[in-house]
Amino acid sequence: MAKDGLFFKQAGTLNKNGVPAKSLTMQCIWACLLCFSGTYGKLLGYVMFAVMIFYVLTVTGLFVLRIKRPDLPRPYKAFGYPVLPALYVILALLVVIVMYIYQREDSQRGLIIMLVGIPVYFIFKKFSSKTN
Repeated sequence: MAKDGLFFKQAGTLNKNGVPAKSLTMQCIWACLLCFSGTYGKLLGYVMFAVMIFYVLTVTGLFVLRIKRPDLPRPYKAFGYPVLPALYVILALLVVIVMYIYQREDSQRGLIIMLVGIPVYFIFKKFSSKTN
């Protein structure tokens, strides 16, 4: 992301050993802040709610691309397409709904953390396009 201009430029730099030490430090600080935000179970609830939404979006993207860009080469095969991916989307959405019902507060916090990323993305993209 840093090399694409969508994150702090320093995060994309490698040290003498080829390790992105600055980005790992940033990630460590963020992980520590999240750990101090509550119990492990609550943190897991935040993360899993957001992750399941992204899984649904990713698999849904398979259908969208097959409809909008049928001419693209497909170097991989989606096993059981279209039945298994559709079943996965339905079941994953069911998990998201159940998580929201039974872990509403954790799910809402996870959703807020995820949604905060949208304006941050556009801010970085705006500043990136000015420098390129």
